[in-house]
Amino acid sequence: MAGISPWMLATAKQLFPGQSLPHLHQHRCGGFTFTTCNVNDACWVITDIPGGGRLAFRAAYAPNDVLNIKKTSVDKQGGRFTFECGIGIYTVDLAFPQPGAPLFRCITTLKPAVALRVPFWPRDLVPLGRKDVAAGKVHVQQRGLRAGLLYGSITRPAGTTFLYFQNLTALAAYNKATRTSAADTVGGTWPEVGFALPVSAEKALEPNRSYILSDAFLLFDKKIPAQESDLAETYLNMLAGVYVHLPKPPTRYIHWPNVLHKSLEDLVLQSGCWTQAAGHPYLNAYNCDYKTPPEIMVQMAVLMPLLDYEKWSGEKMTVVTKLKAGLSAFYDEKIKSIGRWLPSHEEKLDASEEHKKPRIMDSWYLHHPLLNLSRMALKGDKDAADLFLRSIPYAIKVARHFKYNWPVFYNIDTLEVIKAETQPGKGGEKDVAGIYAHVLLQAYELTGEGRYLQEAKRAARSLKGKGFELFYQANNTAFSAGALLRLFKYTGDKQYLRLSYLCLANVFTNIWMWNCQYGYAKAYPTFFALFPLSDAPYTAVYEEQEGFSAFHDYLAHAKGEDVLPAVSILMAEFIRYLLHRAAYYYPPLLPEDILTKKPVSGELNPKLWIPLEDLQDGWKQSGSVGQEVYGAGLPFALVPRHYYIVKAASFKLFLDYPSGDYTASIKQRTLRFAVQGDERLTCRLLLIPLNGKPLPAFTVTGTRGRKKQEYAGHLTPQQHMEYEIHGNQKITITWTRKKTTKNI
Repeated sequence: MAGISPWMLATAKQLFPGQSLPHLHQHRCGGFTFTTCNVNDACWVITDIPGGGRLAFRAAYAPNDVLNIKKTSVDKQGGRFTFECGIGIYTVDLAFPQPGAPLFRCITTLKPAVALRVPFWPRDLVPLGRKDVAAGKVHVQQRGLRAGLLYGSITRPAGTTFLYFQNLTALAAYNKATRTSAADTVGGTWPEVGFALPVSAEKALEPNRSYILSDAFLLFDKKIPAQESDLAETYLNMLAGVYVHLPKPPTRYIHWPNVLHKSLEDLVLQSGCWTQAAGHPYLNAYNCDYKTPPEIMVQMAVLMPLLDYEKWSGEKMTVVTKLKAGLSAFYDEKIKSIGRWLPSHEEKLDASEEHKKPRIMDSWYLHHPLLNLSRMALKGDKDAADLFLRSIPYAIKVARHFKYNWPVFYNIDTLEVIKAETQPGKGGEKDVAGIYAHVLLQAYELTGEGRYLQEAKRAARSLKGKGFELFYQANNTAFSAGALLRLFKYTGDKQYLRLSYLCLANVFTNIWMWNCQYGYAKAYPTFFALFPLSDAPYTAVYEEQEGFSAFHDYLAHAKGEDVLPAVSILMAEFIRYLLHRAAYYYPPLLPEDILTKKPVSGELNPKLWIPLEDLQDGWKQSGSVGQEVYGAGLPFALVPRHYYIVKAASFKLFLDYPSGDYTASIKQRTLRFAVQGDERLTCRLLLIPLNGKPLPAFTVTGTRGRKKQEYAGHLTPQQHMEYEIHGNQKITITWTRKKTTKNI
């Protein structure tokens, strides 16, 4: 038994159901009752749960003191409460932002009376039963820098599920003053859970200056999900339900074609990006990393976005020809499959890391190149098809040997397990079954052979029971979700759709959903960034790019299907923020003092348009892993998906939401397309001149059902027409011969 602390025990005695507590405000919604009361040393927002029990949220706290009410101002939708105590003056702002939803938001501000240190702070959620602490379970909680959330269920005396979300962006002034991080601040062990202020044992808050100590959202659902699929769907719905009300940082337009051309020039011409092996040039994994022999994942990670850009632009690039020419050398005759390392050079592996040894395979590294080869094959590349189909029997052999539960590392000749688990008791690379299923689906589409579809089904079913521990590598889990959606479409079996949601729920527990505005991170945005591994302390450019591509693919396959609206909300917003954030992986856009001097791999060149692998917590320098050449495909993935060119009218369109179904009529001077996402949220539409020619005059109209709206735009200093439009609608753009010369 975990036991409870003295703080919990004292609180429980004061707040058990049935106690008469004078309240400052009360609100009823969806069967829940929310009562704000002031009890001795704390202000509480107490949620009474239908059927019994309650969850108390501590909004303000005066340790070893009494909170005295100074002023209240209330209405049906919430109120403002001002308290005074020895440590200063508290202001508590309570709101119920969505009529009919059991959701509240509470912002707590403190103006300290003295220079104040915080050596300890209790967690702010207290689950209470009728006479004791309520029984319950935490399903998801913050890990490291991820979103400050806790997803849990109270199981006794009555059932409810809740999502607690702390808007950690609001803590920036506190973090700056105390030189603390907002990492690992939301969590705990049942029953003592919630948010606790990061400890500031040395640095103090300044007196007479206001600091936000908490910006909390708490959303409830009457049901306790019975199965892991229900648990995943409820999580996605609740996260999206909070997200639409979350304060979001502004974005700015990045002209990605400029980034693309600078990146292409450095990728092609900078010697540190390349190495020679067996008379052929190959990309290094990191700038100036000549110790590591060529690996196929690196080549294909850059090649695939380049192929996307070639198709979109109509340009042929010699670098594409160069990369394609080197792929066949990765075929390993001993195992009759592609390997990870170039077989002729793997003896140069220096064993500096446990996987950098000859004949050792990191499980996902077999399947990721196969997935990319299959994409090339489906686009008509016969050499890629040959390499892919010759390698598939080995991949099937390995999958069946491990019974669709892959270890971390194994010997490619003997299949001996070299490292079974990521951590003791945590299992191996659990999401490999999903990306393997994706590979088999591609083989099925390429050949029409039903045995590949059956193998994909077997692999997919092995994901059952992995819950919120399924995630190993972000891009693999995201692509797994898309494969499972496709299996659902092939079979009509909803178990695959539910497993798809399970994958996505795992992805969206690994999001940095706050802006780290302290320390070095003042130079780069972090909101809605994706972490590469479940325990990674930084975000990584390649996994973010792949997540971006996987989400685009998922939404394309979801067209016409009854998919959770929450999925479209979260994917569209991730994509929107990535288009804003991702440019800050490039060193020329960063102050040099944020870059580490000694990366683990290769060298950092602050003038090189090759992205860093890693962006860190604001108190740490970034680039510690290296300058990631295999992330250089980023702009080539972004540009084709978010720019649409209308040559005849001399303009191009940029949209920072996913979109599709483009139809242009030059004769009618009309462009139509569909925007995804949610109508409650907005995105940026830009109309950009081509070749320096003046823009025509535009009319932009959005329709959803019978609703129709004409949008007003403005001319930017760069001579772009900019509009803010809503998601989930059809857009019609018309233009005239008249030129745009001023704001409209």
